[in-house]
Parts: sequence; structure tokens; C-alpha cells
Amino acid sequence: MGHAVQASVGSIVVGLVVLGLKFAAYWMTGSVALYSDALESIINVAAALAAFVALRVSALPADANHPFGHNKSEYFSAVLEGVLIVVAALAILREAYFGFLNPHPLDAPAMGLAVNGVASAINAGWSFVLIRYGRRWRSPALVADGKHLLADVVTSVGVLIGVGLVAVTGWLVLDPALAALVALNVLWTGWGLVRESVGGLMDEAPSTVVMERIRHTVAEHANGATEVHDLRARHAGRITFVEFHLVVPGTMSVHDAHMICDRIEEALEREVADVQVSIHVEPEHKAKHPGVPVMTYGTGA
Repeated sequence: MGHAVQASVGSIVVGLVVLGLKFAAYWMTGSVALYSDALESIINVAAALAAFVALRVSALPADANHPFGHNKSEYFSAVLEGVLIVVAALAILREAYFGFLNPHPLDAPAMGLAVNGVASAINAGWSFVLIRYGRRWRSPALVADGKHLLADVVTSVGVLIGVGLVAVTGWLVLDPALAALVALNVLWTGWGLVRESVGGLMDEAPSTVVMERIRHTVAEHANGATEVHDLRARHAGRITFVEFHLVVPGTMSVHDAHMICDRIEEALEREVADVQVSIHVEPEHKAKHPGVPVMTYGTGA
């Protein structure tokens, strides 16, 4: 988890730089839309701090009070980020409302747009880094942070185009209207993050593709057993927990049954990153599908 923690520190630094640039753009122009963009950057910094804390906690080893580790702490970070995004959206809507009531012309729009554009480019590059490596390291906190930044980039591009139109056309009402649109997009992003994170807290199963890979791996390396049943898997942060019942002949020795379990566990560790496997060995009279070979049942059920 050292790399993920370092990436979260990078997010804090990038967030502070972008925050400074976006507020400078707002200060140059007085644009409500650019102000809304800057407000969202405050949430980016807060979310990066939350991700850093969550990643540090998730890296702690299992203890007496948390025998399965602290991996789910990353989901709390993602939920918090979603809530912060909603708060930011409400603040933006408030500014948009007052902007509608009292629209005013923009100052130095070209310079402000240029500064905001640089900030958006930095966010775009860093968001792709977070999403790519967050998925590689199985870190929900980093992926959530990257998706949030990517949504921020999309809204920032819209704001840049809109504020440019305000400067060209003189339609001042476009400025608060853009701010309101930014708020709605931010709300949608926040809802998506909360929904995805709650799924993790509820022990959501891996994707169909991952489950099929697990089934096939178990079946392929269960030679000597007669059946596999009640195979289940769940995510908890970066860890994938897999458990199932392995039926073996009643005359098989404990040593031989243990060898089969070791072979399956080693194969799953090669196929699925950060997997923890629990196998319950049973005698053949416990089989749910008597006479069904392991390979057939493992890949088809």
C-alpha cells in the first residue's frame, strides 16, 4: 500500500496547486461560474486528505478487534467524498442564485480563462494517473478520487466554454446559468460515488468476469476432489475474499486433502490480486450433486 499512500499525498499537492490557480482565475474575472469551479477544488483537497487517512488506516495489519483487517476504511473515504461533493453543489447553487439576481460583467476574462485552463489540464493528467493506478492497486479511495477529478475536468471545460461565450456575447445571465449546471453535474458525481462505495460496504460480489475466473481456477486445480459447492466471493477494499466447500472421498487422508487446498489457493493467488481463500473440506456424503465431476460443476455452477 506504500504506492497508494504516496499517490494520495500527490493528490493533496496537486489539489492545493489547482485550488490556488482556480481561485486566482475567479479573482481576475469575478465570474460566478469560475467561482463554482474553485469551490469544487476545495472539495478535491478535502477528499484527497480523507483518502490519505483512509489509505493509512487500510494498510494497518489485522488485530484483535479487526481480525479481517482495515480494508473497508477506503470505502468510508469514498462515501465522505460523495457527501462533500453534494455540499459543494449546494454552495454552488446558492452562488448561482445570487448571480441571477445581480449579474455583473466580467473583468479580464482572457487571463482568467487561461489560468483556469492550466488548472484543468493539471487535473486531467492527475485524474488519469489516479484511476489507472488505483485500479491496478485495487484502491477504491484512489479510483474515487480520480473519477471525481475527471468529473471536475469535464465541468471545467464546460465552464471555460461558457465564460468565453459570456465575454464574447455579453449575455451576463450565462455566467450563473453555467454555475447551476456545474452544481447539477457535481450532484450527479457525488451520488455515483456514494452508490458505488455503499456497495463495497455491503460486501458486494466481484464482477461476473472475476467470478467466472475464480470458478474456473478452482475447478481446474481441484483434481482429486469430487465436488465444489457454495462458492462465494466478496470485496473488502483491495482484498477479495473467496470461500467454498470442497468435497473429497471419505477415505482421503487429511494430508492429501490439504495438498489440494494448497494447490487451489496458490492458483487463485496467481489469478486474483490480494485474494484470501477459506476452504471447508467435507466427505463425499456431503456432496450436493453426487457423481458430478469437479470441473463440470466448478465452471458451470
